[in-house]
Amino acid sequence: MIHLAMSEHTATTAPFTLESLYGAHQGWLKTWLTRKLQSAFDADDIVQDTFLRVMRNDSLASIRDPRSFLCTIAKRVIVDLFRRNALEKAYLEMLAQLPEAHAPSLEVRESQLETLQLLDKMLDGLSGKTRDAFLLSQLEGLTYNDIACRLSVSVSSVKKYVARAMEHCLLFRLEHGL
Repeated sequence: MIHLAMSEHTATTAPFTLESLYGAHQGWLKTWLTRKLQSAFDADDIVQDTFLRVMRNDSLASIRDPRSFLCTIAKRVIVDLFRRNALEKAYLEMLAQLPEAHAPSLEVRESQLETLQLLDKMLDGLSGKTRDAFLLSQLEGLTYNDIACRLSVSVSSVKKYVARAMEHCLLFRLEHGL
């Protein structure tokens, strides 16, 4: 596990622009990430993704502590990267098990991997049981009774979990224009 504690803490109430935030904090963020990740290449990617997320965030005016703000976003980017890498590894391992005649083309594999990553993003934030109930229902085609037995919950809980997951996915699609 990577420990991502900050060594310096600088608080301010001045409003920031993306340019001023980048100019003032990109250098130390890259140094900090390089030290923590032990890879300048990975640190460059994380810094870039961190500032891309900042660019999409409309709350620059409410930043009180830019270092904490940037570190929090960078930590989330790292978690997403690790999860994406684990998902890709599992997918590629599954593909390696297929007979060559049944292996999908490179284009199909890339499309399937993108779909898996989008599904992972879409389900991010759901509780474990809600996510599990949804996946068992949608991917494995289990009945609510079977899901209830597998998760050791009531059928009504399964219905609530699946409904909550469906709503979450629908809101995600609306928010992301999918």
